[in-house]
Amino acid sequence: MVRTFLSYERNVEQLVEDALSLFATDIHFEPKTHGYQVQLRTHGLLTPFLKLTVKEGERLISQFKYMASMDISEKRKPQSGSLLLETKKGKIALRVSTLPSVLQRESLAIRLSPQKSSMDVYRLSLFPNSVKKLLALLRYSHGLMIFTGPTGSGKTTTLYSLVSHSTRHFNQKVITLEDPVERQNDGWLQLQVNEKAGLTYSAGLKAILRHDPDIVIVGEIRDEETARITMRAALTGHLVLTTMHTKDAKGAIYRLLEFGIEWHDIQQTLVAVSAQRLVRLLCPFCGESCSPYCPSQFRQKRATIYEIISGAVLQEVLKEAVGKEGRYTYPTLKQLIRKGIGLGFLANDELDRWVLEEETPKKI
Repeated sequence: MVRTFLSYERNVEQLVEDALSLFATDIHFEPKTHGYQVQLRTHGLLTPFLKLTVKEGERLISQFKYMASMDISEKRKPQSGSLLLETKKGKIALRVSTLPSVLQRESLAIRLSPQKSSMDVYRLSLFPNSVKKLLALLRYSHGLMIFTGPTGSGKTTTLYSLVSHSTRHFNQKVITLEDPVERQNDGWLQLQVNEKAGLTYSAGLKAILRHDPDIVIVGEIRDEETARITMRAALTGHLVLTTMHTKDAKGAIYRLLEFGIEWHDIQQTLVAVSAQRLVRLLCPFCGESCSPYCPSQFRQKRATIYEIISGAVLQEVLKEAVGKEGRYTYPTLKQLIRKGIGLGFLANDELDRWVLEEETPKKI
């Protein structure tokens, strides 16, 4: 439902608290000809929330930029920042980014990350066996595990929940190197990349390896330098966990090769690759459209499916990556979505949302 700003308390904290009360994960300020449209992303879907005048929208955007230590006067270049906000619902980490538009006004996107304890690991997956397999892989003493998926697919939540569960049961020392730190955890030593202070990915990882960790978390492999540093850390006898943006699990291997990583280094260090998607669960009472009066309205409405390659399957995929014949089968994302639909957990359109566009031939 679209509201007007006149019925709203004019401050950042109130806007964030209201977004959280509606289970939103993102807030978007979109510039329009005569003002701003504020939209919330809830359960993966964008819905209109507020209409602001130009003056109101610019004032709120400036306030967010100021709190995130961004340059308020700069409106012609993209910027990004982060802040930790104290609300009635607890501490919330905000990742803030701006983009200039042709309307000579900025667009603002905010990612909300509640700083609460990690989610119960067994509530993450639609299929519990996937979580059991991932937890078993964390028992490796060294190697590299990569978690892949598009933005907003829950990679960080999966990574943090799995490691939290593992450290509670096996008392492992975990050190993270992130840019930025998305979620604070008192049980780990967390480092944030700060290039101005000389704490780069390279310098940070060298220091971390001298600190005797059991598990090293590298926030994301973004480029060739990060890929080489991460691989080097895994080769030194530590278990390294990281994330990457690829379409499926196999794509991570090809991306590492594109970054110039030697095939034999990948073959020696890579323990597993997991690709994931967030899927919307069907309401057991209402079906696809859950009524606001439904008793299950506030239940968990999304779950994760995992495509995991490891062991013998991983070795066959590695052979295929260098042009050899690989013989393997494993549950793919498409097959798992179809399984969820067949069991009545998911709506039929989940296949359309994630897979069908890949099969549709492009018009020439």
